[in-house]
Amino acid sequence: MKYYLIAGETSGDLHASNLMAELKQQDAAAEFRFYGGDKMASVGGTMVKHYKEMAYMGFIPVLVHLPIILRNMRQCKADIAQWKPDVLILVDYPGFNLDIAKYVHSQGICKVFYYISPKIWAWKEYRIKNIKRDVDEVFSILPFEVKWFEERGYKVHYVGNPCVDAIGPLPQLEVGKEVGKQIAILAGSRKQEIKDNLRMMLECASQFEGYKLVIAGAPNFDEAYYRKYIPKGIEAEIRFGQTYQLLRESVAALVTSGTATLETAILRVPQVVCYGTTFPKFFTWLRGVLIKVKYVSLVNLIVDREIVKELIASDMTKESVTRCLRDILPGGSAREQMLKDYEEMNRLLGGAGASKRAATEMIEALQ
Repeated sequence: MKYYLIAGETSGDLHASNLMAELKQQDAAAEFRFYGGDKMASVGGTMVKHYKEMAYMGFIPVLVHLPIILRNMRQCKADIAQWKPDVLILVDYPGFNLDIAKYVHSQGICKVFYYISPKIWAWKEYRIKNIKRDVDEVFSILPFEVKWFEERGYKVHYVGNPCVDAIGPLPQLEVGKEVGKQIAILAGSRKQEIKDNLRMMLECASQFEGYKLVIAGAPNFDEAYYRKYIPKGIEAEIRFGQTYQLLRESVAALVTSGTATLETAILRVPQVVCYGTTFPKFFTWLRGVLIKVKYVSLVNLIVDREIVKELIASDMTKESVTRCLRDILPGGSAREQMLKDYEEMNRLLGGAGASKRAATEMIEALQ
């Protein structure tokens, strides 16, 4: 069968590549054409465009690059229409992908599947109408999404979470080991996130003597960008492409909200979720108006209660970050309970094999 995939950023490239590998394993005649990245290209097929040419996030960058975005959409639609795949597989990236889904459905070109569905349960809930109309099947990676979609009259497949596969087996002696006395700093993958969070994270973590501070570098930045936000007198190592190993070697982590919070919990590393903003009071107000969920971290959303502390916008201060970090370091009052709660979260998440299950269910749906 012919599979056309669209992934618009780094994690989408990773999870789409694993899905492609499983589709290839189960369908010897699989052909791939895609908008994606290097990991997808390594599996095989034809890359039409790299996601780096189309990944614009935030209101201003999107507005500035709108002509390019619209041109990319037109080119993508024309390419799909010409290639005539059996199925279009969309991977997150809703602003772009839902528009493509609408076109493909309206033209009757092929089936439309969504793998790693948009987080419409957090905001822009109105997009459920687009999904009901234009998407044939949704393959969810978050357990609470099943109930959310069903309550709105749409049945989805829960296939497990691909982060479990990406991280791989966890040798018990490595998980959360305390020999290294290291604190991991994950300050996000966007310029503004790093600018708003890294400096305070380091200032707070540096107050605990004897701990090495290690920053997980995002692939789209160089070391010089991070160095701009490292306060004078604070020593911190920057490591690129080693986030999982870095976390395995750490006793605790300060993590900017996102998929990284889930990955940190899968690796059983106690964490404090930090998300500073330029205008914290305005963001706190805006969150109350627009965001439809109680929590921002996937860890808390999965268990439906706060097991990791969330310090968002005006709640993120030097005093609060320092206090919460102290609580989860070895000997801290909240450390052991958080590790126990992680086990509950991981049971709800399910075991390895998400990509394999997704591939199997997609092929069955197509047949």
